[in-house]
Amino acid sequence: MKFILDEASDGLSIQRYDQGEVTVSGVIYRENCIVLPDRIISAWRPGSFLDLRQEDFSFLAELSPEIVILGTGDKQHFPHPSLAQPLMQNQIGLEVMNTAAACRTYNILMSEGRRVAAALFMI
Repeated sequence: MKFILDEASDGLSIQRYDQGEVTVSGVIYRENCIVLPDRIISAWRPGSFLDLRQEDFSFLAELSPEIVILGTGDKQHFPHPSLAQPLMQNQIGLEVMNTAAACRTYNILMSEGRRVAAALFMI
């Protein structure tokens, strides 16, 4: 699924998402990653959605976004609420959706100047 790159936006946009890979600023990532307006964190620790731990959400909270978009792969899966406790304690919003929808949502929020983090599972 190809997205339109808004050259006027101030931040990293997701240009394309296909099952198993995401393209940001012309670079293809085939591993789970976190996309922020100012940087990409590749090789995000959890190997799959089922590997998510509270520590992973603590790491996301340390990035200080106002909202985290969790892309859970092809299908939407919800993490146990106790895992996301670090986000709630820091008043950081969490939206959960499949990865394609997470990429689109990230681009919209980022273009609005929001401090957003997209934590993306590729499968």
